[in-house]
Amino acid sequence: MTRTGFYPGSFDPVTNGHVDIIARASHLVDRLVIAVGLHHGKKPLFETAERVAMIEAIAAPIASRTGTEIVVTTFDNLTVDAARAAGAQVIVRGLRDSGDFDYEMQMAGMNGAMAADIETIFLAASPGVRHVAATFVRQIAAMGGDVSPFVPKSVASRLAKRQKK
Repeated sequence: MTRTGFYPGSFDPVTNGHVDIIARASHLVDRLVIAVGLHHGKKPLFETAERVAMIEAIAAPIASRTGTEIVVTTFDNLTVDAARAAGAQVIVRGLRDSGDFDYEMQMAGMNGAMAADIETIFLAASPGVRHVAATFVRQIAAMGGDVSPFVPKSVASRLAKRQKK
C-alpha cells in the first residue's frame, strides 16, 4: 500500500519553513501531495499558478533525493475532503510554536471528527526555521527588506521582482 501524505497550506510565498516540512515529511510517506489552498475571500501576493510553480521547482530535488513522489495541486474545499480525494492517509502540519500547536490541535480535532480515517501528524519545525512565517516574509519584502534568509533563492528573486513593479 502506498502511504500518501497531504500537506495543505497557502504557501504565499513558500518559505524555508515549508521546505523543511516538505523534506522531512517526504521521509515518512511514499507520496506527498502538497496542496495550495484557495481562499476566495483573500487576495494572495502570488497567483495560484506562481505558487504551484515555485513549490514544484523546490520540491523536485527533494523528491529526487528521497525517492518520494511529490505532487503539487490546489484545492478549494474542506481539507479533509481534498485529502480523501488525494488518497491520503495522513494530513501533515508543521508547528513553529505553542500558538501553532493550539490552533492546529483544534483543526486536527475538527478534521478527525469529519474524517476519522485520516490522521493528522505534526512535525515540529527545525530550530533554524522556527521563526519563519510567510506573513512576516511578505511584510519584509513589501518594505524593501532582505528576505533571503527566510526563503529559497528562487522565491527571493520572485519577491524582489514583485516589489519592483
